[in-house]
Amino acid sequence: MKQQTATQIFESLSSGIRLDIYRLLVKRGLEGMVSGQIASALDLPPNNTSFHLKAMTQAGLLSVEQEGRFQRYRANIPLMLDLIAYLTEECCAGHPEQCVSLRAASLCSESALPPLSSTPQEN
Repeated sequence: MKQQTATQIFESLSSGIRLDIYRLLVKRGLEGMVSGQIASALDLPPNNTSFHLKAMTQAGLLSVEQEGRFQRYRANIPLMLDLIAYLTEECCAGHPEQCVSLRAASLCSESALPPLSSTPQEN
């Protein structure tokens, strides 16, 4: 992942509303939700919701698919996993085996953590 991509993702999620939208769509998984459902679930005005969905889609955080007159949004979970890997790829100075105790202290489940790998990724 490039730094510019990571920065764009963080800028997009810097809004509490967008963070709520992303977390809601993560819960829905592959099913996703249409804009009206998202607005209703989060008690947001529809035009405000559309504004945030457009920005998040442009940042790559969401995918959108036309369904008749509706658009279904889904969280781009692989992108978020790439972001986590980008943030942690140089953990412990490139010796990820030293990070085992740090991972154990995390509240995150082991299955959600990126693999321990010393393979550098694209910057």
